Amino acid sequence: MAVSARRGAPLTLEEISTTALRLMDEGGVEGLSMRKLAAELDVNPMSLYHHVESKDALVRLICSTAAQRMDLPPDDGSPWQDQLRALALGYYRNALAHPAMWSHLHNHPEIIADRNLVIWQALYRILRLAGVPEPEQRRTSDVLHAFVMGYVIAGTKGHLPGDPEEIERGFDTAIRLITGGLAGWSR
Repeated sequence: MAVSARRGAPLTLEEISTTALRLMDEGGVEGLSMRKLAAELDVNPMSLYHHVESKDALVRLICSTAAQRMDLPPDDGSPWQDQLRALALGYYRNALAHPAMWSHLHNHPEIIADRNLVIWQALYRILRLAGVPEPEQRRTSDVLHAFVMGYVIAGTKGHLPGDPEEIERGFDTAIRLITGGLAGWSR
């Protein structure tokens, strides 16, 4: 790891990502530059390129690791409904906390399409626990993602009440709809 003469400490990818996300929160993706990031980290801009090849690569990294900054529900044996609600709320809260990142993420579907991302793995685990048949998991996950993203878009645009209980009731409605659908699959 390169050590800046100004910093005196090695630069880490986590530090770069965290600082870049903060800059994105403050000024959007367009407000993030490698020079501005380097100034925030007190390093020469060229030091960043030892860790990421470009601003685009950095933004992709931030977006693809977004779920790692969320509170994902653990596989602790709790009911699938509770785990699904917790996943949806964690996603929603993280999206509201970082709207520029989530906007960029969803304007670049190639990033979110990677089903190996930890958020998709958590959702598939919950869907299996709920009894969603394997052939239906992709479609079900896509519908749930669209539902939560609708909430995210409406929330970031101020179209939903800021009442967290109302948001939870919306997710509870989705869970009831899924539960009804599960009854249909088992016939």
